[in-house]
Amino acid sequence: MNRRSFLLGAGATAIGLPYAMPSFAAGAYPDRPVTYIVPVAPGGGSDYVGRATANAVGKELGTTFIVENQSGGGGVIACQKTMRSKPDGYTLMQGYVATLGTSPATRTVPYDPVKDFTAVGMIGGTPNVLVVNSKLPVHNLKEFIAYAKSQSNVNYGSAGAGSLTHLLMELLQQQAGTHMVHIAYKGIAPAFTDLLSQQTQFMFPGLAAAVPHLRAGTVRAIALSGEARNKAFPDVPTFKELGLAGFDDVLQWYGVSGPAGMDDGVVQTLNTALNKVLRDPSLTKALDTEAIVPMPMSPAQFAAYVSKDYERWSKLAKAQNIHLDA
Repeated sequence: MNRRSFLLGAGATAIGLPYAMPSFAAGAYPDRPVTYIVPVAPGGGSDYVGRATANAVGKELGTTFIVENQSGGGGVIACQKTMRSKPDGYTLMQGYVATLGTSPATRTVPYDPVKDFTAVGMIGGTPNVLVVNSKLPVHNLKEFIAYAKSQSNVNYGSAGAGSLTHLLMELLQQQAGTHMVHIAYKGIAPAFTDLLSQQTQFMFPGLAAAVPHLRAGTVRAIALSGEARNKAFPDVPTFKELGLAGFDDVLQWYGVSGPAGMDDGVVQTLNTALNKVLRDPSLTKALDTEAIVPMPMSPAQFAAYVSKDYERWSKLAKAQNIHLDA
């Protein structure tokens, strides 16, 4: 089943209101549907990941996971609803790099990304890729740095101020000693439009968003974040290979979180089911649509990952003077 068919079918049946929640002690978990909050509007990549994962975990646990899209406030509404819910395992959220990492690192939000949530487990991540308009004479990292330093009007685009595409480029500028001008767009699509028309010269999108343009030859990949090269683009090196530190564990990641204070037994039940389905070829294939590699973790490992990611972007935001509060 392709992504479009999956979303159309799931969208007709999976969105619902939170279920009435008696206590965990009422029976073995789970004994009724689980609300799974996805902090974006229906139809995008994050929504697709959420629906595919929720469907698989629900089947494994023998219950229904009701996907509820909460897109307001850049994920703030979803996070608030989750943190205020009863911590009985019947309200979960798809926490990801924006809601639990980059957003709280760059602006004031009404939640603590570490203390206000229970880490259930990691779903997986996709690398980001430094791309350049293919008409520019830039073919590798050395030429990128030389070009950025030699030109007086070099711009880079992002999917929005404080987004991973913004902060990653600032991390690169910090490492490479460049001083490009940031142009923030309302989403990755308009950012690509201006990159292709040469209004901007560089960008650092997630790999899934870049794939159509890479295959069309309109942009050129310079290097990838992450530990290893991507199987779909084996000729594109990682920043780690090229000697730039700090990019090896940077990903567009997705995980499962719940309210703080969840019962350890419930968390372990959910984590065991999640890690099992992440090894299922059918879910692996579905996640590959978004270039996501499954990353099974224990709850403690996922909690440590979230904490490290938040600390990384908080440190960078302070160093680069990125403060987005009005």
